[in-house]
Amino acid sequence: MIFANPFALSRQGILGMNERNIRYISRYNQRIHFPLVDDKLQTKRILMNSDIHVPELLATVTQQSDVVKLSQYLPDTGGFVIKPAKGSGGKGILIVQHNHQTQFIKPSGMQLDLTALQHHCSNILAGLYSLGGKPDVAIIERIINFDQQYSAYSYEGVPDIRVIIFKGYPVMAMMRLSTKASDGKANLHQGAVGVGLDIATGQALRAVQFGKPLFHHPDTGQTLSDLKVPDWKSLLLLAAKCYEKTNLGYLGADLVLDVELGPLLLELNARPGLSIQIANGCGLKPRLKIIEKQSEIRDAQKRVNFSSQYFAQN
Repeated sequence: MIFANPFALSRQGILGMNERNIRYISRYNQRIHFPLVDDKLQTKRILMNSDIHVPELLATVTQQSDVVKLSQYLPDTGGFVIKPAKGSGGKGILIVQHNHQTQFIKPSGMQLDLTALQHHCSNILAGLYSLGGKPDVAIIERIINFDQQYSAYSYEGVPDIRVIIFKGYPVMAMMRLSTKASDGKANLHQGAVGVGLDIATGQALRAVQFGKPLFHHPDTGQTLSDLKVPDWKSLLLLAAKCYEKTNLGYLGADLVLDVELGPLLLELNARPGLSIQIANGCGLKPRLKIIEKQSEIRDAQKRVNFSSQYFAQN
């Protein structure tokens, strides 16, 4: 195992977990606002009917009696996602790509029946996937219809974009690409690929899997340097607006691009991980310090313009 010199990391501007927690999360995120983002259902309700669009909510499963009549809550056609309201790290997310009402097919091709879906919902209610193991609620959402021209960049799953927002400014971004190792989920700890993105253009900078650089998707063979996120400025603007909606100064916004609906917010995170620095090949600290020096009050669009000017890498 190779250990990095902490002083060398500091010189490179790498933000560590302790400094993130003490200097940024504790200082800029009041705990009273944490439930707004820790609970995906609360987040969705806050943002529904706003200019920040979210995936369509089909139903919620709140008690065991709902599990028994689960078939009544599922759409007749089209894919859907079942997820825990208080889950983290992609745990407990079940994606149904094809819905035949009696047979439900995951992106991997694995077939599930209604009993399997009911069992999954029961586990969610019991808190198997929730923060702290507390009882939870299952959310059923319409599946994302992402642009198929980007299907080669991801394996059996929808790629998403993580943007770190500090005091309303987008400071760093990456796209997370699912792989066979990650079971079709965009979770870096489970083996998804992280692609650092130029904050000014949405163009790929570098890519990593399990912290190691790579140049092609491990399952599809797609060249990762060709990746460029469309409608990038609209996506950044959506992320920046989350600052006013949550009053959280240090925030991670996870977004997807729906081919029909455009940028959608999947969820927010008051304690976003630090691996985004590895994907971008640079540290967060210099950018955070630049933002801390800003005294001018700017709206979301001007904050996006500022970040695009000062944090461009291409």
